[in-house]
Amino acid sequence: QVQLVESGGGLVQPGGSLRLSCAASGTSISISAMGWYRQAPGKQREWVTTILSTRRETYAGSVKGRFTISIDNAKNTAYLQMSSLKPDDTAVYYCFADIRSRIWGQGTQVTVSS
Repeated sequence: QVQLVESGGGLVQPGGSLRLSCAASGTSISISAMGWYRQAPGKQREWVTTILSTRRETYAGSVKGRFTISIDNAKNTAYLQMSSLKPDDTAVYYCFADIRSRIWGQGTQVTVSS
């Protein structure tokens, strides 16, 4: 019943910023955690960030200090603010939510290139 709709990806130049959104839709939900993974071509899937229902945040070392995750409980939406983007950030970003089990967004392409 619950689905994650992910948006906000696109093409940006190095040093630029993007904000990803991950909206959970459904009649009623109780989310224990949300976050993002990413996968670049030829690379393994990489965990990026998680935010718990307590609003405790954790980040991969590769993005810490540049990315910020937040949640809007009223909208059942998580946001990933990405700043100082680098070409190595280029990947498909997949958001997730832990409800009864882990569910995933459809992915959104982030390309950092000049």
